[in-house]
Amino acid sequence: MKMAGGSQSKSDALLARLRDGSPLSPREQILLTVRLSLPAMLAQLSAILMGYIDASMVGRLGAEDAAAVGLVTTSTWLIYGLCSAAAAGFTVQIAHQIGGGNEPGARSVVRHGLLSVLAFSLLLAALCALASPFLPVWLGGEEAVLPGASRYFFIFALTLPAVQMNTTAGGMIQCGGNMRLPSSINILMCVLNVIFNALLIFPSRTAVFMGVQIWLPGAGMRIAGAALGTLLATAISAGLMLFFLLFRSPALGLRRREPANLFGPELLAALRIGLPIAFEGLVMGGAYVLSTVIIAPLGSVAIAANSFAVTAEGFCYMPGYGIAIAATTLIGQSSGAHREILTQRLSWLITGLGIFVMAVGGVLLYALAPVIIGFMTPDAAIRELGTAALRLEAFAEPMYAAAIVSGGVFRGRGQTLMPSLVTLFSMWAVRLPLMAWLAKIWGLQGVWLGMCLELWVRGGLFLTLLKKVHHIT
Repeated sequence: MKMAGGSQSKSDALLARLRDGSPLSPREQILLTVRLSLPAMLAQLSAILMGYIDASMVGRLGAEDAAAVGLVTTSTWLIYGLCSAAAAGFTVQIAHQIGGGNEPGARSVVRHGLLSVLAFSLLLAALCALASPFLPVWLGGEEAVLPGASRYFFIFALTLPAVQMNTTAGGMIQCGGNMRLPSSINILMCVLNVIFNALLIFPSRTAVFMGVQIWLPGAGMRIAGAALGTLLATAISAGLMLFFLLFRSPALGLRRREPANLFGPELLAALRIGLPIAFEGLVMGGAYVLSTVIIAPLGSVAIAANSFAVTAEGFCYMPGYGIAIAATTLIGQSSGAHREILTQRLSWLITGLGIFVMAVGGVLLYALAPVIIGFMTPDAAIRELGTAALRLEAFAEPMYAAAIVSGGVFRGRGQTLMPSLVTLFSMWAVRLPLMAWLAKIWGLQGVWLGMCLELWVRGGLFLTLLKKVHHIT
């Protein structure tokens, strides 16, 4: 699946050389790493930018609506983590099959994977829909925010099949070596999300632009409109991803007389890779949900400030996730081609790139925190709390990058158990006790200080594991 333009052609050529055993100079290794990382980074940045705009729209509705969304946000992260794990169980296999030159095997993984994750997402959506009336109560939300939070989470549950197919199909295309197409579709999804939100959140109104009055239509659905806008944008994106994967990909597209084996080795391999990732997602998601329980007693202002600060921090860490996506593709194909020395060197190279990018982001985050939070809410108390939280977290970004990107390296190798255990220890033995203790002393700032300290611990542990497993020889 080639895209127009020399950049993608150059990446294809370098990946082909990686797979066929040709030598790659240090300069070419750096060039390949950057070329694969940039599209994914841009897609992640666009996602957080659109999420930032989305949060600012909800923020204009008031502290209660912002708190309603913020109350269930950590629960949505947990569910997204499970969807990501289900996808990773199959996408990593595709990178290995393509790296080993086995395109029919890669197509078998595509067919089997799509059927498996669709069934999983339908079950997950049903469970979340059933839980939606009760979840905000379990999380300790204030009475005023419970109805809005329940409505938002119910519509989110309906989105999950589209989320799962978008994540899986996009990941399959990326692990096949094409980073630009899924990134472009995800950017389109983010733009559509903002457009749909603008139409669905607010009522019809008249705006003034350059002295001219313009009538803008609107459904006035408030936070339910935000959830519905996400559903529509994700469904369109998922449809595009599936179309290009199944009908436009020379390597991964549908073939006649290649029936899916519903109980073949692909499922066992997916479980071996995906279960530790799902466990890690549950560990992290459960910790995020418990952190909401810790924050909820601090009040609606603290909940809203926390939600906005998390959204704003994404400007730093989402590029790291983009680099991690590229790491999974690059390391997966290199590993599948059995180029161990090159795999080890690329592991350190791409991790170093992630640390550098997020360190620069941390500096900018500290400097621009008041402006970033101020754009999302007019509430002075929320702005003050959110700014303080962001400035604490800015110091954690380099080590956060070490954990994020090296995690993508381990996924590319199919080594997912040890990173999951490290995350379990770091989140539950370090982060949560620190947050609970420091929240009693400094409130929301104490919560974010605990997060910052834990990320330094986790990043150090991941670098130690990377040194042990992927040492340069």
